[in-house]
Amino acid sequence: MPDDSPSSPIEPFRPLPDPSWRERADAWADRVRSLGRVPRVALAITASVAAALVAIVLLRPAGVDPAPENSLPRASTAAPAPAAPTTVQVVVVQAAGAVMQPGLYRLAPGSRVDDLVHAAGGLAPDADPDRVNLAALLTDGEKVYIPRFGEAAPVVPADADAGGASTGASAGPGSPINLNTASIAQLDTLPGIGPTTAQAIVDYRSEHGRFGSVDELLNVRGIGPAKLEELRSLVRV
Repeated sequence: MPDDSPSSPIEPFRPLPDPSWRERADAWADRVRSLGRVPRVALAITASVAAALVAIVLLRPAGVDPAPENSLPRASTAAPAPAAPTTVQVVVVQAAGAVMQPGLYRLAPGSRVDDLVHAAGGLAPDADPDRVNLAALLTDGEKVYIPRFGEAAPVVPADADAGGASTGASAGPGSPINLNTASIAQLDTLPGIGPTTAQAIVDYRSEHGRFGSVDELLNVRGIGPAKLEELRSLVRV
């Protein structure tokens, strides 16, 4: 059945089309112009700052990782210092006679007869310490003989070397006295050598070590060339 109802004079509602970007820009500009001067300046500053921040972020170069060889600690190129020598020098001497433990002993350089006696356990009960120069310096290869009470001192050959000498031992009758081993009492028996000069010889020996030659007596206080010639055939080193 045909629809004979009259048509409505009002057109149906139609949605408005979306404004274009130009229309939106014009509308935004109108709103900005409608603001006062101060808000417009503030808005312009804010926009400039935002644009600058965006430009900094976009234009900043990408970070470069440090090269591996720069990030690792560098090894030192200096050559290692040479190791200091660790050798320790010693003097080997023999303790004989009236000591508790005769034998060979290794002592530090600069040790004296008294140090050797202590290393050998001390003097034996029958030792005669007055016949020994306990202050004499020890040399490598030396033999130190400690005499006993009433014991005749061993005879030291005139051509004996330092290793065969016996510190503190007296020479036999007619034998030269060893300047490096004689005691004050033995030196006092020499012609022209009293207790004072004998002490000076022992002090020189203790301070400077063994005599290298008989002529070295000239360095001892109280001995001059004339006295040296008088003693030359009576002493040795």
